[in-house]
Amino acid sequence: MTTPRSFAHPAGVHNATPPRIVFGPGSSAQLGAEVDRLGARRAMIVTTPGRTAMGDRFATALGDRCVGLLPEAISQVPVELVRRGVEKAVARGADCLVAVGGGAATGLCKGIAYESGLPIVAVPTTYSGSEMTGYCGMTADGVKRMHESLAMRPRTVVYDAELSVGLPPTASASSAMNALAHCVDAIYLPSLSPLLAPAAVEGARIVAHTLPLLLADPDDVAVRNEMLYGAYLSGAALTGGFAIQHAIAHMLGGSYGVEHGTAHAVVLPYVTDHLSERAPLALGRIADAVGTDDLAGYLWDLNIRAGLPVRLADVGFSAEDEDRAVLIATTADGRPTDPDVHDAGRAGNPAPVTDAAVRSILRAAAAGRRPGGSR
Repeated sequence: MTTPRSFAHPAGVHNATPPRIVFGPGSSAQLGAEVDRLGARRAMIVTTPGRTAMGDRFATALGDRCVGLLPEAISQVPVELVRRGVEKAVARGADCLVAVGGGAATGLCKGIAYESGLPIVAVPTTYSGSEMTGYCGMTADGVKRMHESLAMRPRTVVYDAELSVGLPPTASASSAMNALAHCVDAIYLPSLSPLLAPAAVEGARIVAHTLPLLLADPDDVAVRNEMLYGAYLSGAALTGGFAIQHAIAHMLGGSYGVEHGTAHAVVLPYVTDHLSERAPLALGRIADAVGTDDLAGYLWDLNIRAGLPVRLADVGFSAEDEDRAVLIATTADGRPTDPDVHDAGRAGNPAPVTDAAVRSILRAAAAGRRPGGSR
């Protein structure tokens, strides 16, 4: 029997090594046992200044297994902060890193692990899904470059929805749109593993359908738990790679200081619209999952409903920035400098990431009009 051509499967090698997942409300009480499981005795907790109190609680719970707190994580992971973190980890004799917080805390832990090889236990309190990947964007000289290493993938991830209660609705929404961006940007990659494509589709469905529920009742732990599950799936999908959405969002964050989730949210509808005719089958899977015939317009509407920006001017990006932004997103400033540095996903995009393509997306985002009419 001959296999029909439409049944062709992706060839090649696919990395599919998951971390250990500890999931459920209250599961962070098991943090000490998870640190012990790694054989670690001197954990350094990394968090943001705003999560210092939470970090202190975990430090107290770990007792003499904790060598202190590093409450210095900030968005975009500046390389100088990574260097300082490595110095403190070495000075304290740390043998493990615990990331408590969102993408900033996880990112700083990844940067430290990239330089030191220390294992990471991640305790995410937002929905970026970063904790599932071995990618990290680090910023130097105003440019964010993506690095990849298995050393940066957390060994264990503890998902406790109780920790995300209290995250403001707008911050929750931008983080959720970040997760949706992972699903959308992964689904059309030619190299996407057949194991990961369903994660992108289901992750998008869960995040899109749960976000309105979260906005209606931010204190509902069950809703927060569902959103964490969607974030987990989106992060799993992202392990297969990323494309033009991330190239533009990382440029906005690393070079123009736009908060990471917001950077993804503001351009996602326009990237989706740009690719709607270039990857219709792949994006159609996401559209079917969320229940729409107009995915780009649907994503724009989600931003509006969540109170997130839909125009670049609303995040401080002006027309005068366009030429430099296009350069960073497409060519020299973002190009790899070593084998572990990625080119922001340009190679895997379903259409060439040209100056004209990026310029078109940026101009659509500058205008801020609702895209739509195509799948």
